[in-house]
Amino acid sequence: MAPFLGVEGLKVSFGETSVLDELSFQIEEGEVYCLLGPNGAGKSTTINVICDILRPLAGGVTIGGASNTDVPREALGIVPQETAVYRDLTCIQNLTFFGAVYGLNPTARRERAETCLEAVGLSERADSIVSELSGGMRRRLHLASALLHEPPLLILDEPTVGLDLEIRQRIWNLISDLKRDGRSILLTTHHLEEAERIGTRVGIMDEGRIAAEGTMDELRQLVPAEELAVVETEDPEAVCKRARELGLRYRRNHGVMDLYLTQKTDIRSVVHSLGDIPLTSVRLKPVGLEEVFAEVVGGSIEGLIQDPESAST
Repeated sequence: MAPFLGVEGLKVSFGETSVLDELSFQIEEGEVYCLLGPNGAGKSTTINVICDILRPLAGGVTIGGASNTDVPREALGIVPQETAVYRDLTCIQNLTFFGAVYGLNPTARRERAETCLEAVGLSERADSIVSELSGGMRRRLHLASALLHEPPLLILDEPTVGLDLEIRQRIWNLISDLKRDGRSILLTTHHLEEAERIGTRVGIMDEGRIAAEGTMDELRQLVPAEELAVVETEDPEAVCKRARELGLRYRRNHGVMDLYLTQKTDIRSVVHSLGDIPLTSVRLKPVGLEEVFAEVVGGSIEGLIQDPESAST
């Protein structure tokens, strides 16, 4: 069975700068594919090609078996990074307008508008002027507009930017519901937690290509560790030396040491193995996307957020 979204061999350059270099990936029906990478990795360019806003130098895109250049706009629900709603209209007016654009009849427009406002937690602001809303609320309204016409393919470019944890979790739950309904979803993000929690599969972009992809279980196999010991100490050089003596890989990470343990253990055993080195704290954590990303692209995690917080709701 053919994938619902097929991206094959995309090449895009701006002047002398190569942005996409034979980029390829596929998304099945009812799958959330998280495209992970730091700012500038080419995620938004990929979306522009899929939406036929930008034509590639080589390669192509299929949606539901047809070329993306032939697919009607009703097949897509798109949430770009830039919020595109009318600031002088109310929330409900925005959605009924977009419903008309998508060809919904007046009754369906109102019903779908109310349903989508509820889905993103904005029912109580239905009659609020958009200019009076916070940036996070406008972001949620934009997401609601992409859901109005119930498209089979959703393309979400950083959909939870500017949202606090409670609202992010609500959006994650909504995306999971859409997946269960059979929607195919491409979600770009630089939030590691987001990709881990809701991605059916994760694709890691590096230099315009997919450097690695798979389920979280598959990606964890790329990291030579069963779990990690996170060690905070005033003497990191001593910890490095001891790790080498024990035959353990290690990585300095934001002022602490990550020790790659080849088998599961307990904190007491870790402390004992470090001998008399003065330790501030020791904790164990499972292998996650941070470690996968570092393994795949050589250790750089600049531009990625492991535990994001936001001030806008």
